[in-house]
Amino acid sequence: MIEARQLAKTFKDFEAVKNVTFIAQEGEVFGLLGPNGSGKTTTLRMLATVVNPTSGTAIVNGFDVRTQKDQVRSHLGILVESAGLYSHSTTREHLRYIGNLHDLDGPDLEKHIDYLINVLDMRDFADRRAKGFSRGMVRKVVLGMSLIHNPPNIILDEPTQGLDVVSTRAVRGIIGRFREEGRCVILSTHHMDEVERLCDRVAIVHRGNILETGTPQELTEKYKADSLETAFVEIIGAEALLEEARREAQDKRKNWPPWIYTVYI
Repeated sequence: MIEARQLAKTFKDFEAVKNVTFIAQEGEVFGLLGPNGSGKTTTLRMLATVVNPTSGTAIVNGFDVRTQKDQVRSHLGILVESAGLYSHSTTREHLRYIGNLHDLDGPDLEKHIDYLINVLDMRDFADRRAKGFSRGMVRKVVLGMSLIHNPPNIILDEPTQGLDVVSTRAVRGIIGRFREEGRCVILSTHHMDEVERLCDRVAIVHRGNILETGTPQELTEKYKADSLETAFVEIIGAEALLEEARREAQDKRKNWPPWIYTVYI
């Protein structure tokens, strides 16, 4: 289980994440859906102990991301959007290296490496050097690296970004397998069809805030929409209108003469 408790992150004067709270359960795919720059990746980095929260915290399998970073990392696998590989190392060597970092070794590690190579359909390039790998091949290897210690919780940041149709279907099938295995999966994406296909529940994120949480069907019905995409646009659009109204009100106040504050405030 992964629980975010009033997570917030500020970079200098910019509030990237503001008071984010949610719970993702075992055997559930929990989606973070939002436009680019909405705070999804920063939230995931705080959950993964890569970035320290400015305030709030998160709990991963009972361990606090602020004070128990090593325990959190041992119970968490993360696939980041921009991950790369060492060009002169093979798929198997990448998996073995990460396994060693998790204090895994010997026959048990080799058996698990073989299992991941089979499950992720990497047999054809298991012993090839990574130089020249396609984006889909790289994505599979990095996913295998995130699973080498068999974590009960998995974070996937844009897992199908830039993949072809065949690789996308394969990754989506793997995510479905994670659910069946009872793992807790947090999926960050801006693809509506991916959310509708894969996610049990979804949080709509915009400008660092969670605006709505529910199943795709619940959100669609709540906003009387014909699809999750339409509901998403309504949710984001309503928030944008409110922000515009707040800015207009603030601008008007800036132009008020001092005596108005005395009379009306």
